[in-house]
Amino acid sequence: MNAPLGHFGTACSFHPWKGRMFGMKSIAVFCGSSEGASPVYRETAAQLGRELARRGITLVYGGARVGVMGAVADAVLEEGGKVIGVLPYFLQRREVAHRALTELILVDSMHERKAKMVDLADGFLALPGGPGTMDEFFEVFTWGQLGLHRKPCGILNAGGYFDPLLAQFDVMAREGFLRPAHRAMLITGETPEGILDQFATYKAPDVITYLNEERT
Repeated sequence: MNAPLGHFGTACSFHPWKGRMFGMKSIAVFCGSSEGASPVYRETAAQLGRELARRGITLVYGGARVGVMGAVADAVLEEGGKVIGVLPYFLQRREVAHRALTELILVDSMHERKAKMVDLADGFLALPGGPGTMDEFFEVFTWGQLGLHRKPCGILNAGGYFDPLLAQFDVMAREGFLRPAHRAMLITGETPEGILDQFATYKAPDVITYLNEERT
């Protein structure tokens, strides 16, 4: 039986390099609060949730009960897994909070939400979603690119939803705006099992310093 709503805290500060080195204990999933046009998005989210629970990996996510977000959380809980939701107060007041989570943490802002999720997670995974999903994923990917963390960042490409975005990553690399080592940081897969296996063996690239003494 799942525990009732947990403590209502505030986001803690982000600590560079923080993360467990031995084993993947928790993964933050960024995804839409809408269901999307294809049922494959919710189906893939549910498959991911079941696989996370099977592997004993805690889901960290945005705390909502609706859309793709609700599908992944429900699936983890149904399989007896742990789910931590991080939700701004203003969204709770709109009654979108999931009421059966292992723990729900309320924060003051969207910025604090992202920082708290980074602190709690050992890796980051995007499922289909809109601009908010893109914002969350690109921020943590950029932090990894800059060496602020060494955690895996991946895209679960349900139904080919991210094909145009993955093509754009290749354009960035080809046109000199993304180093090959950083392009290789992006983990992609079409099944939860496959992408989680890649997370388990991820090795972060060496940090590249962008500023030299003349540019500081």
